[in-house]
Amino acid sequence: MPDQTAPRSAVNGLTLAQANAILEAALAKGRALNLLPLTVAVLDAGGQLKALQREDGSSLLRPEIAIGKAYGALALGLGGRELARRAQAMAGFMNALSDLAGGRAVPVPGGVLACDAAGVILGAVGISGDVSAQDEVCAIAGIEAAGLRAETGDPG
Repeated sequence: MPDQTAPRSAVNGLTLAQANAILEAALAKGRALNLLPLTVAVLDAGGQLKALQREDGSSLLRPEIAIGKAYGALALGLGGRELARRAQAMAGFMNALSDLAGGRAVPVPGGVLACDAAGVILGAVGISGDVSAQDEVCAIAGIEAAGLRAETGDPG
């Protein structure tokens, strides 16, 4: 019988090893593409920051933007591309979402859900530093390098 007095640990989606693999591969992709300095944020399924790295030269608010991209994706369970479409079509709703999230939801590409093979959301990656489409390419590379499936919000 297990010891009932021993503290139990909870796994809330991504492991630290997965988060670090995502960071490493995403930054490597950015360097391979010669992008502007990037900031990469990895959140677990509960929306908590699991890992963050900010490249030298990455500007002042990049960490908050990267976290906001990932947080927005987790908040609605949709990739950043779908959030951007909804921001265009339903500005009032997205403004309310931003208010409810304390201003932490950034509805643009570059926020990508990290899912397991069955489609279960384990966390999200947000990248900021270059144009959003390039940020997204790096997020996808990081997620796939960790053996996970990236969900950008694009159909199909």
